Amino acid sequence: MNVFGIGLPEMALIFVVALLIFGPKKLPEVGRSLGKAIRGFQEASKEFQNEFQKEAVQLQEAVKTTAQLDTKQTTELETKQIEAAKLEQDTARSAQKS
Repeated sequence: MNVFGIGLPEMALIFVVALLIFGPKKLPEVGRSLGKAIRGFQEASKEFQNEFQKEAVQLQEAVKTTAQLDTKQTTELETKQIEAAKLEQDTARSAQKS
């Protein structure tokens, strides 16, 4: 059993020291308070993780949207360039025929 890098002998020593400091009547109350504090920390940590993941997903969606817009704009630009080249060729042909 290894909790937070603390083995069974270390946990027993901590328990004995806590028992000597707080006494047998106060020890359950201290344990409850410590448990609540740890639970609160875990909940805050999970909430932070969830918010971080939501932001990461939103960022990924924004990058995808930007990439799609860039692709669309590039395609439109290429289409305009092709049309302009065709128009120049048609103009050149018309000029040669005249």
